[in-house]
Amino acid sequence: MEQLFFRFNPWWEEEISYNFVKRETYLLQMEQSMKRKDIAILTGLRRIGKTTLMKLFIEGLIKNHDIEPKRIFYISLDTYGLEHYSIMDIIDEYRKIHKLPFAEKIYLFLDEIAYKENFQQELKNLYDLSNVKIYASSSASSILKDKKAHLTGREKIIEILPLTFKEYLLFKEIKMSKANNHLLDRYFDDYMQTGGIPEYVLTGDIAYLVELLDDIIYKDIIAAHGIRDKTTIRDYFRLLMERAGKQVSLNKVSRLLGIGVDTARRYLGYFEDTYLIHPIERCGKLNERLKSPKKIYAGDIGIKNIYTGFRDKGALFENLVYLKIKHMNPCYVYKNKIEIDFLTKDKTLIEVKYNSELTDKQNKLFESVNADKKILIKNVKDFTVILPSYSDQP
Repeated sequence: MEQLFFRFNPWWEEEISYNFVKRETYLLQMEQSMKRKDIAILTGLRRIGKTTLMKLFIEGLIKNHDIEPKRIFYISLDTYGLEHYSIMDIIDEYRKIHKLPFAEKIYLFLDEIAYKENFQQELKNLYDLSNVKIYASSSASSILKDKKAHLTGREKIIEILPLTFKEYLLFKEIKMSKANNHLLDRYFDDYMQTGGIPEYVLTGDIAYLVELLDDIIYKDIIAAHGIRDKTTIRDYFRLLMERAGKQVSLNKVSRLLGIGVDTARRYLGYFEDTYLIHPIERCGKLNERLKSPKKIYAGDIGIKNIYTGFRDKGALFENLVYLKIKHMNPCYVYKNKIEIDFLTKDKTLIEVKYNSELTDKQNKLFESVNADKKILIKNVKDFTVILPSYSDQP
């Protein structure tokens, strides 16, 4: 394993400098986690930038915190040849290479942690028994379903979302000034068409996005769960992209696709587990939440556009608003067949009307809902100035 470890950790032999665009919001969260013992777990879509963030953070540890390079270990656990080794075996081998005593603190970066079957137990053991700071990543939300509660109280989840509009401009090297503010709408149109997958934003290569989607659907869903009916899975996902921003009834889905309701529910869970979709519940009492259909949003609007084409900007705009407020745990309001888009956990009511106005019935419901704050999002200025953003959080 020694040669493999050196390939993954070039800073052991030479000075490193990564020419990646920095996503400061997430790097700050990783920095803040350094002050605590908790296990920082980065989650999100495949190729959303988790590995890049790890490498940028490693560079910062060496240059800004004077951490000895040999005390920093990065490994991708989905690498061929490591499948027969436990995490503990791999860490022990790393310590042997550098003659690091068990008591000496090390910094571990464990990419694609979910490839190890008993990773929760192993992370717990490392946390409890070793002098370590652990950063781990996974492209599956199943990492959050710790049935035996091994990591309860020991983890800090950092969900990596697609690029925000501000990050999109940074990646495209577009600097907005007051003199060029008239171009904001045009750039935002481009953003709505492209979405926020970093590599696709940089290259514009649609084949890359198609390949990414195929990888997720075929490797992480069809192959991982032994699904034989590949056509139904793709048809189901296309249906969800067409319905993004709307309520999705599992009964209707099952009838349209010719599958059972339980199968429709299970497949929906697979899409959610890979971050291709995000469902939200109806606001209200427990029975209302359980009985009502969920609204579905695309994990990335660039992926949605592969299926639907660049149309229905209102739906795309609403999807972007959702991604921007996802950290606020929103639900949707529904009463007498009238809907208000979002009510957040901190009682902020948000309605999205892209370049349009509330109907009389919507306005009455909007005014009647008990909320501490009410926001109407109608255009790019509202989106960038008024709307709360995850990137604004400490």
